[in-house]
Amino acid sequence: MASGIASVASFNALFSVPAIAQETIKRGKKCILLWLCGAPSQFETWDPKPGTITGGPFGAIPTSIPGVQISQLMPKCATIMHKLSVIRSMSTEPSEHFQGIDVLTRGDQPRPPFTRPILGSVVAEQLGQLDSPVPQFILLDPCPEGNEFKSFKAGNWAGWLGAQYGPVRSGGEYAIPDIVRPESLSQLDHEDREALRKFLSRKFENDQRSQAAAGYNAAFDRVKGLMSCAPLFDLDKLPQEDRRRYGPGAFAQYALQARHLIENGSTFVMVANGMPWDNHVFQHEMHQMLVPELDNILFQLISDLEERGMLQDTLVIAMGEFGRTPWLNEARGRDHYSKAWSMAMAGAGIRPGVVVGQTDPMGFEVTDNPIDNRRLFATIFRALGIDPKEQYDLPDLPTFHRVEGNVQPIEELLVG
Repeated sequence: MASGIASVASFNALFSVPAIAQETIKRGKKCILLWLCGAPSQFETWDPKPGTITGGPFGAIPTSIPGVQISQLMPKCATIMHKLSVIRSMSTEPSEHFQGIDVLTRGDQPRPPFTRPILGSVVAEQLGQLDSPVPQFILLDPCPEGNEFKSFKAGNWAGWLGAQYGPVRSGGEYAIPDIVRPESLSQLDHEDREALRKFLSRKFENDQRSQAAAGYNAAFDRVKGLMSCAPLFDLDKLPQEDRRRYGPGAFAQYALQARHLIENGSTFVMVANGMPWDNHVFQHEMHQMLVPELDNILFQLISDLEERGMLQDTLVIAMGEFGRTPWLNEARGRDHYSKAWSMAMAGAGIRPGVVVGQTDPMGFEVTDNPIDNRRLFATIFRALGIDPKEQYDLPDLPTFHRVEGNVQPIEELLVG
């Protein structure tokens, strides 16, 4: 069965209103961000230094790109390295989690009192469909209670773009409640009540010219859409063979669900995984468990997207907020290190099989083509077909651009 037909068929089977499938699945650029919260070590992933005092006990293995090696903990990614691209020369400023997460998800340092929108909100605003019942920006977080993203619970994700571009969160304590119509309420009564609420809310919004009311109305519209697409958030409805391939862990299962959501109408899905990468103790033992899971997730996700004809339109990003130190601390852990670290991308707009930049033989410094958060975001936006230099339309605020400063995307990473 052709990939597009298979996608629509599965979508129709899940939705209570089959016509929704035709309205929401439209070809366009999409993005899956695998957020490796806590920051993985570049030495045990994309930039191994075997045989050195900084490299640790794991070796390096050849990949499908001649002359390029990655950690022996990633044998599956080694076989599809020609489909991936890696930046080995990330060099950013913040070295604490909250600040690092802010910069690497929003693209720039804070500029109080203004709140820059998170990447997913920008992509949803530029590429998404507000009238779609499927949320355009979704955050899947299996363990929010143990995640540095807990700092964002009361935060403003969408910033100046408005609440309608904030994420729908699912996972852990963030279940999606009240999306099933009570049996005591008829469909007709439900629709009449919603029509009255919408009329009164819109009238108040227009009379008062209230941005808060606009966000409130957008939230109600989102809930109405969620009522029709709730089955998409049910992991038990995913094919058992797919669930087996991705692995039993929560991060793996949510990565599979991210593929499913993108396949069925969402535009940006971010999958976080708590703080397991923050290995200040027993670095090697912890990464020996964590890296193989990431290796398999990336292999399955890239392979699935390619098989379905979706990889050319779906950008996959795997990164954390910084890297880990070349040295071990007294607890045999690696601490935070933002001066020289690595990340990976694949898919829409990204030239496959490219390795950008390099670090010195011990991994202390970037020795070629340092990439900061601004250049990274300029590259991501360009890959997705979004102008990184465009100015936000903010009549009552100072001038802001999607990417500040006169920075250029990483041209060698971009197709065309």
